[in-house]
Amino acid sequence: MRKRTTGTRVAAALACTLIAGGTLAACSAEAGGGDTLPNGDPRSIDVVVFSGWPEGIAVSELWRAALESEGYDVTLTTADAAPAYLGLAEGEYDIVLDSWMPVTHEAYWDEYGDQLENLGAWYTDARNTMVVNQEAPIESLAELADHADEFGGRIVGMEPGAGLTKITEESVIPGYGLENMDFVTSSTPALLAEIKGSTAAGENVVATLARPHWAYDAFPIRDLEDPEGAFGGAEEIRTTARAGFQEDYPNAARWLSEFEMGDEYLLPLCNLLFNLNEGKKPGPIVDEWVADNQEWVDSLTGS
Repeated sequence: MRKRTTGTRVAAALACTLIAGGTLAACSAEAGGGDTLPNGDPRSIDVVVFSGWPEGIAVSELWRAALESEGYDVTLTTADAAPAYLGLAEGEYDIVLDSWMPVTHEAYWDEYGDQLENLGAWYTDARNTMVVNQEAPIESLAELADHADEFGGRIVGMEPGAGLTKITEESVIPGYGLENMDFVTSSTPALLAEIKGSTAAGENVVATLARPHWAYDAFPIRDLEDPEGAFGGAEEIRTTARAGFQEDYPNAARWLSEFEMGDEYLLPLCNLLFNLNEGKKPGPIVDEWVADNQEWVDSLTGS
């Protein structure tokens, strides 16, 4: 059951200001236009966004723009995964667009699954991986040990405490006999700087990475095959809703359940937000991107 009823939300909307699309907008009875939309859905939608998850930020801003164009009032709230799932389960939020399943967020579904609704996967190839420059002499991790010298005997990693670092140390390196290579870890910015510098200089580089990531759009890199499955299988990124969302919002729920976004749109959008415009508010940047991709964005809601 929702903690906040539609009536409560409307009353709040008439007496407050809200952040929408990165700008401050005044709420009013005239702006709100009533409790429900002509299509029957409640007007307001609360989206919770995982802090520090670029693909989730990008897609949440995309749907903020798409839903606002249909007359919805959309509020984006940033939270870590644990309080976000708790908030969904308790009805404080309506949806999150960044549920990684069946592994990364499985524990939250085990705990709150009967209070959540799965609206389906919009991205189906999320994975941990190891990348090389496009011109590298190998296609597979199984070849890396024999070509270690061509990569300077180094594998570049991110933060020492990262989950991907642990998988690399405990599974990938022993699984492919890479113990004679130096696994250099420091930070994600340092990793990306090394990929950028090496590819710009035409040098070989091998580094850990997680897909989707803007680096695939920014730099000439590709994944190495993982025939042993040492990194684990691909995950889906799903839209998760509070219990009752599909009944309350039949139109928005249908649009979200039909949503798919491949690398051809997701990676350039993430590159635009988190590389080319790093540090800027995402809302206005996404609004410009939407205008440049209006036909595709309109297709999300059948406009």
